[in-house]
Amino acid sequence: MQNNLINLPVIPADKTLLAAIDLGSNSFRLEIGRLDSGHIQRVEYLKEAVRQGGDLDENRNLTAESMERGIRCLARFGERLQGFDPSHVRAVATQTLREANNRDVFIKLAKKALGFDVEVISGVEEARLIYKGVSRFLPQSNERRLVIDIGGRSTEFILGQGFTSQHTASLHVGSVAWSLKHFGSGEYTENAFTRAEIAAESIFDTLGTHFNHTQWDIAYGASGTVGAVADVLVQYGRPVNTITKEGLYWLRDELLRTKHVDKLRLLGLKEDRKPVIAGGLSILIGIFDFLKIETLNVAQGALRHGLLYDMLARDNEMVDLRNASVQRLARKFDVDEPHAKTVADVAGKLFEKISENIHFAAGEQQVHARKLHWASLLHEIGCAVSPIDANLHGAYILEHTEPAGFSQSELHCLSLLTLGYKGKLKRLETDFSDRIFVMQLVCLRLAVILCHARQMPNLRGFQLHFKQNSIQLIIPKYWPEKFPQSYYLLDEETIAWQKINWHLEISNI
Repeated sequence: MQNNLINLPVIPADKTLLAAIDLGSNSFRLEIGRLDSGHIQRVEYLKEAVRQGGDLDENRNLTAESMERGIRCLARFGERLQGFDPSHVRAVATQTLREANNRDVFIKLAKKALGFDVEVISGVEEARLIYKGVSRFLPQSNERRLVIDIGGRSTEFILGQGFTSQHTASLHVGSVAWSLKHFGSGEYTENAFTRAEIAAESIFDTLGTHFNHTQWDIAYGASGTVGAVADVLVQYGRPVNTITKEGLYWLRDELLRTKHVDKLRLLGLKEDRKPVIAGGLSILIGIFDFLKIETLNVAQGALRHGLLYDMLARDNEMVDLRNASVQRLARKFDVDEPHAKTVADVAGKLFEKISENIHFAAGEQQVHARKLHWASLLHEIGCAVSPIDANLHGAYILEHTEPAGFSQSELHCLSLLTLGYKGKLKRLETDFSDRIFVMQLVCLRLAVILCHARQMPNLRGFQLHFKQNSIQLIIPKYWPEKFPQSYYLLDEETIAWQKINWHLEISNI
């Protein structure tokens, strides 16, 4: 029997334009590329120093001023992206928004200004995407690579070979945060540098032995701080795209000689990098000392390039990394996979039925169907902890795990669906005015009920309709008598929905 749960999407054709937006702690970046024979060629690159990472207040909220700077930048990016297919644009936010307590407020405003969704990704996911971008610009070989990316509020470490990252780590140390903490007055002193380097190395201790110099053959540095340092060093006679320990200590001495950021005049150092160069430099020196690096090669790829290539994988259902992550989670927590697949199949068919009269933007229905599919496959993940309150345990696992390929918003959606697959709906404490989420949730709950005997139910004659705050399930006339237990559970389900001001009606034809 043909499975129509998720139709495979069309992979973008050559000459298709793709866009990636990186909402970093120091700068926002927009990269537009054109797909050409499996490779992405740059069309345009825009960068603005928004520096949100330095504007978290004492309650870890973004200040009104920093939000305004970010929104104005994204509005300008949005004007450039008018007419882009939503499936060909991906915007991600990193450490600053991972930390910000009011990130949901900013994300809502950001989506409106940009015209496209903005995802907050985990540090591990950020590291994976960085490696994906870096590896595309390196010669293919079997060398074991260490890739380092010093951002505004976090630093990512990745070990990998070829196009595959094998071990990742994301630590809360970055050029903006370190500059504010250790060089906040703008003064450069020997004591400040020593303290900043020691403080950074104390955080690197958490890397353990995974990134020991015996684990890699060659080290690469990506993005902001590394690029800024390399740009300065080459102006003063150092090799192109290469950073050595000698070069770092020379630059450190130059900053100490100037004594204050206001007096800093270095060839190759851009104005937007001056306020954060000391913090980034102290972190980089700490990394060299801790990992015993002699030479760091400057990589051309970055997070935004990884996003572009990751979009190609997401457009191909067969290689979407999120599918593999879901499979690994299911196996790790010993999910009953045949039953989970049955529930996923039924939920998918119900979602097709309930979606028939809903207008979706291009590709949108498929995106929502995928999330429902993944949630269905993982809905019993919490049974590994205890069959009692399995939905609570499952939701906790998904909210606190970092599977490759998923954004935090996607994981939150899966967590809510897992929490709500059975039991009281009020405990979800979510926005039941979100029609798409309600559609996904009712399809999952109905699928669990219909599959309660852990067998594939016969859905012939079933209809599912969605209108405002009303859901109607139509079943064949013979069905209640033939399946009394299932019908009883469906009748109980109608009561559950009434308690959140929704109307679920079961009727016979």
